[in-house]
Amino acid sequence: MIKIHVSAIKTAKGKTEDSMIKKINSNLILFLPALLLLISSCNTNVVYTDSVVMSENIWPLMNLPEFRVTITDTLNSNNLFFNLRTGSDYPFRNLYLFVTATSPAGSKITDTLQYHLADDKGNRFGKGFGDIRELKLPYKSHIFFPAKGEYVFQIQHGMRTQDLKGVYDIGFRIERISK
Repeated sequence: MIKIHVSAIKTAKGKTEDSMIKKINSNLILFLPALLLLISSCNTNVVYTDSVVMSENIWPLMNLPEFRVTITDTLNSNNLFFNLRTGSDYPFRNLYLFVTATSPAGSKITDTLQYHLADDKGNRFGKGFGDIRELKLPYKSHIFFPAKGEYVFQIQHGMRTQDLKGVYDIGFRIERISK
């Protein structure tokens, strides 16, 4: 609940002039809902987003982040992404992922993916300042979920090391494609 205090202003002649304050307050009352609507509509195409933070910035091989997504829309297409944040101590220029997607009916599909995180000279891709880089990695584009229900996406790194250093967090994001 928003409380707006309206006070009267006395002019030099002793008259009360509160119409200007009332006008400002009425404009504020009209402006606030429009501002809230604008802010809330900025990410209306985001169906799901979540991330898993890696303890001590190390992703152990057997730590399998899992994202459970309840899908209610089977009519619109979606793009799926991984959000990855790495530090300068990440030892590779690429990243292999094994992704297992499980449908509400229990059927599973496993994908093997490779992402390039740096160029041949070691210049890291992504946004960020200093040590940390953030990347939005495409997974699947223009997909329709065939059934309503809970989908589970499980991710395992496929690098040749047990403990993958320099990984701050891995996230999963689904965006509805605007028509």
